[in-house]
Amino acid sequence: MSSPIKLTTRQQQVLWATVRHYIATAEPVGSEALMKDYNLSVSSATIRNSMGMLEKVGLLYQPHISAGRVPSDSGYRIYVDKLLTPSSDFALQIDHLLSDRLTREDGSLEAMLRGAAHILATVSGYIALITMPQTYTARLHHIQLVLVDPSRVMLIFVTDSYETQSALLDLATGEDKTTAEMELLERELQILSNFLNSHLRGRAIAELTQMDWTELDREFQRYGDFLKNILTEITRRSQSPAPTQLMMSGLSEVLRQPEFSEVHQIQTIVHLLEDEQDQIIPLIFEPSPLDQFGKRVTVRIGSENPLEPIRSCTLISSTYCKGTTPVGSVGMLGPTRMVYENAIALVEATADYISEAISERAGNREQGPGAEPKAKT
Repeated sequence: MSSPIKLTTRQQQVLWATVRHYIATAEPVGSEALMKDYNLSVSSATIRNSMGMLEKVGLLYQPHISAGRVPSDSGYRIYVDKLLTPSSDFALQIDHLLSDRLTREDGSLEAMLRGAAHILATVSGYIALITMPQTYTARLHHIQLVLVDPSRVMLIFVTDSYETQSALLDLATGEDKTTAEMELLERELQILSNFLNSHLRGRAIAELTQMDWTELDREFQRYGDFLKNILTEITRRSQSPAPTQLMMSGLSEVLRQPEFSEVHQIQTIVHLLEDEQDQIIPLIFEPSPLDQFGKRVTVRIGSENPLEPIRSCTLISSTYCKGTTPVGSVGMLGPTRMVYENAIALVEATADYISEAISERAGNREQGPGAEPKAKT
């Protein structure tokens, strides 16, 4: 394991200026440009010497002979870890936009997350990726059993994050029934729905298959196997990725960046984001320890990404929570030549907004209809 790179104050200043200049221009950086555009208070020769040392330790490199230098993935890593502070102005900007344009107390959660992804992509110019809340951490809010025909029942369940799923279940009661028998069955299913809501509302979905139903009320004994099928189906469907699990926006804009000029590279990124989301979602939804700013954020730069199609990109992500439990994440994907100060702030602020919105929805739901929304702190 290599020892950490130690830089002098001047080398840090030169690295900071080189990264900033390259991010702004997308052109290799020379010492003359740094002396002209940044107040480094040293000669061009001194800057050149510092750049040479930074190249020697692998933080800068020359794309070709006689060109200036550009940051390596390691150079960006030191820049992100040691030399920048996320932009509070951009954090405020995205928070205001989200608050002004989105409805967080009611309406579709998916629509809110899609709207947040669109706003984040528009402000940043990069690809915004937001996952739907992970249902294995969700709790049940409501269950309804609806008779479809004499032998089948539609199970509909809603989580506390307002995600709705449904499934058809077989009911072993025979196919030939009179109208009176059908009406009786519908009443029984409604009573059974009420019974399930009474016993299951607020329970974590992960707990369902561990419940002991041997002490069921006598009136529901004949539905014992059916109840077990219901719980199994809820758990199975909640653990399966939903088609709308990843909200994505900004693909067309970011692919205009010079880093994505090769058609093959564009195709591999598009294929990953559209057809292999099961590979990228685990990278985005990965709860991280607190960083130096007290935020939960992950920044994967270039070769640090395990997926080949995005090894020329940076992926920034931060989890959002319901209460204190991480349930989903906000991600941003762009070239390694990214405005990190702004991008990190935007991802963090968007994750904070969604956390507050989901927690408010859950709180208002618990207070019941007609309750006043909790005030934002």
